[in-house]
Amino acid sequence: MPRSLKKGPYIHPSILKKLGRIRQGDKTVIKTWSRSSTITPEMVGFLFGVHNGRAFTEVFITEDMVGHRLGEFSPTRKFLRHGGRMQKEIEQKAAEGEAEKTKAAK
Repeated sequence: MPRSLKKGPYIHPSILKKLGRIRQGDKTVIKTWSRSSTITPEMVGFLFGVHNGRAFTEVFITEDMVGHRLGEFSPTRKFLRHGGRMQKEIEQKAAEGEAEKTKAAK
């Protein structure tokens, strides 16, 4: 459920403080652990380092991201692939296709 309109969007106070110190277009990374902070129009054009539990993921804020949370753009889980026999067969066919393309190119 979204936050009450009466309260307004949640933005961690340290983020606002850091935004006030840095000029627009500056490529300084603003590191934050506050994944629940809402992206506002004032943040557009800045580079944020959002912590995902292990490392900081760099996120460049654009117009389309306004209204979303910072944590949405820094995934906490790494998807490798689905396993099993079918996946291996698909990967082998793809590898064979690549080999044929390189042979044809030579």
